[in-house]
Amino acid sequence: MKLLTILGARPQFIKAAMVSRAIAEMEQIKEILVHTGQHYDVTMSDVFFEELGIPVPTYHLGVGGLSHGAMTGRQLEKIEKILLEEDPDWVLVYGDTNSTLAGTLAAVKLNIPVAHVEAGLRSFNRRMPEEYNRVLTDHGSDLLFTPTPTATANLIREGIPDKRIKQVGDVMYDAALLFGPLAAEKSRLLPKLSFSQEAFILATIHRAETTDNPKLLQRILRALQQSPLPVVLPLHPRTHNKVSPNLLDHPNLHVIEPIGYLDMIALEQAATLIATDSGGVQKEAYFHGKPCLTLRTETEWTELLDAGWNRLASLNSVKSILDSINQTLGSQGKPISVFGNGTSAQLILQNLIASGS
Repeated sequence: MKLLTILGARPQFIKAAMVSRAIAEMEQIKEILVHTGQHYDVTMSDVFFEELGIPVPTYHLGVGGLSHGAMTGRQLEKIEKILLEEDPDWVLVYGDTNSTLAGTLAAVKLNIPVAHVEAGLRSFNRRMPEEYNRVLTDHGSDLLFTPTPTATANLIREGIPDKRIKQVGDVMYDAALLFGPLAAEKSRLLPKLSFSQEAFILATIHRAETTDNPKLLQRILRALQQSPLPVVLPLHPRTHNKVSPNLLDHPNLHVIEPIGYLDMIALEQAATLIATDSGGVQKEAYFHGKPCLTLRTETEWTELLDAGWNRLASLNSVKSILDSINQTLGSQGKPISVFGNGTSAQLILQNLIASGS
């Protein structure tokens, strides 16, 4: 079986690392990697490939740093040419990025089957570009690999046939189990931070609906400035381009460059609280037993809300965000078992092989 994998953003690199590792142990599947270039610099891409042992992509499209429409359109055009040349049995896509949608559209128009990893997630917020990417990808896919029962239920409610849905667990949980001990051993970031690491908040801000709203972005950063603990903020390039430098120049904010996966895990393991607008980081907070404050009004990972590991921030004012931080500090959720048992990658490949070419 020839499998063509399309990825382009750092959350996809983490997921693909687990599946590519499993493929390397199987003779039945040949994988061709296509990197769209959506995340394209050393800190957002190269370091992930090196740390996670992802094979060197066969194709690198170099399409990044554009508007949603331009990026998706150019990726689609280039992916179509590769599909015509390679003629794969399956196209494998991950998550909810522009790369995901471009790969799906290119494949379905050529009648090539699509398998979607992390299918069925819904925020029910149609202002999020990612929500459209998810919905369109799911309804264009032939195999939908869901991470949780909630994701499975979402797809059934939308009328997707049961036989196309395979609940396999979460490949990011696979990655946390594998790389968690390695991060604790290899990361050297914590000693370099300019404050006592006994208690701190780890914050990430990158989603377009946050960074494209100047008032909201300012509100969040002002609240982090006044938080009761120092804040470590790995600064995403999108946020860097949108934020005023004076908002980052504050003794309570410790702004650092984007970091690799192992350093990020080490920070998550050491943090007292994680505040984020990232879906993946919400899960990683739970995987490492940390309370999480989601800097959004909704989340795809409702299981973490129900279990008490996650809380949605009140974003109406600096004070309400600060109140949310204080309410989440020291909170503890209850154990849940909805993300599988660490064998999601193997289950994905077993289902692909069983489905044939």
